Amino acid sequence: MKSLEELRALREKMKSQTDNRSVAGSDETVIKVGMATCGIAAGARPVLEALLDEADKRQLHNISISQTGCIGMCRLEPIVEVFKDGQKYTYIHMTADKARQVIADHVVNGNPCKEYLIGEN
Repeated sequence: MKSLEELRALREKMKSQTDNRSVAGSDETVIKVGMATCGIAAGARPVLEALLDEADKRQLHNISISQTGCIGMCRLEPIVEVFKDGQKYTYIHMTADKARQVIADHVVNGNPCKEYLIGEN
């Protein structure tokens, strides 16, 4: 780094790589599972495992599934956020079976599972 401008350019490059909104606008689907202590205590680990397993079984290559920290709504855990087609969908009170359904219905077929979305139930 020799200048403040180089530092700014690096900052923007890194920001675009970590910003979910930039990924969500592409053809990749991003899924985040809340894995703070509240999420884990509520059962987020089997949800994460079900998402990973279902994506692997279906050989989905345009999907990124990862853990995130506390999403901030502990009473609604386990929480899964899906970033698809430039939109964010927040699924609450998830189970492994619900997670598999989200992969099948929402990620593969493009039909969000409205009954599991925040504000829809």
